[in-house]
Amino acid sequence: MTLNALIVDDEEYSRKSLYFLLQENCPDVHIGGIAKSVAEARTLLEEQNFNVAFLDIAMPKENGFELLPQLQSRNIMVIFTTAYDQYALKALKANAIDYLLKPIDIAELKIAVSKAVDWAQMLSVSSGKTAETAKPDVNANKKISLPGTYGFKVIDTADILYVEADSNYSIFHLKTGEKLIISKPLKEFEETLDTFDFIRIHKSAIINMKYVQSYSNKNGLQVLLTNNVVLPVSRRRATEFQEKARQYFTK
Repeated sequence: MTLNALIVDDEEYSRKSLYFLLQENCPDVHIGGIAKSVAEARTLLEEQNFNVAFLDIAMPKENGFELLPQLQSRNIMVIFTTAYDQYALKALKANAIDYLLKPIDIAELKIAVSKAVDWAQMLSVSSGKTAETAKPDVNANKKISLPGTYGFKVIDTADILYVEADSNYSIFHLKTGEKLIISKPLKEFEETLDTFDFIRIHKSAIINMKYVQSYSNKNGLQVLLTNNVVLPVSRRRATEFQEKARQYFTK
């Protein structure tokens, strides 16, 4: 699979350097557009379809993060290219494919491109959808594939304790203690997860019934999970949760 790439960087040297590095080392990448500002990038996004964007962060007027809404709305994968490492956490929340520090190392660039190609191919082959239109989905084996900072991660839904809303992000809490931060709203996963094992108990949480240790009305309805996390059940969802619990634990 050949990826159509957009380079966004305000420094001419950085644009040219990345262009030649990709041309010489990454045959799976076609450079479809080069922009020296976020404004120019927005114009190119209206003119053609891209699979991946190599995005600088520190730029005048608008920084790279301000372009993310347009990229994410088109499901364009993002590989950040920056001279600064203090943006790593924010890049994590943005679910970038990778985060490359300048001067860009050829081996690291190849790895980043390989992740992007693998992610695009997996979505295309497994679901018949393009990388631009595919969404996380549960397959027959109850697995879900989630875009992450280092490409994608396929997890078993049985390993999810609960999913927590954080603004427009969803945080997956796994039984291993790992947390996956995904730039998708919680509602999208409410519709995707196995409705038998999962239930939304609050505007900010979906839980896996498999990991409910107990629940109590002592201080308002609360659920204790097996990892000792206590989560509130909203009043309007209390009846639904209690009925679900009755059915689930007497099956």
